[in-house]
Amino acid sequence: MPYVTVKLLEGRTDEQKRALVKEVTEAVSRTVDAPAENIVVFIEDMPKNHYGVAGTLFSDK
Repeated sequence: MPYVTVKLLEGRTDEQKRALVKEVTEAVSRTVDAPAENIVVFIEDMPKNHYGVAGTLFSDK
């Protein structure tokens, strides 16, 4: 039973998340030959002030 975690900066719509879950499920199913009904996709929304690159928080950009 494959488990996939996707971490995204907050701000995606439910429609975008639906599409992401569908595409990830299809890709994992195809790649590892697992039935789609056994694939679990977790989406973790990260607040922009919880993520930084090159010493700068995304909330400061």
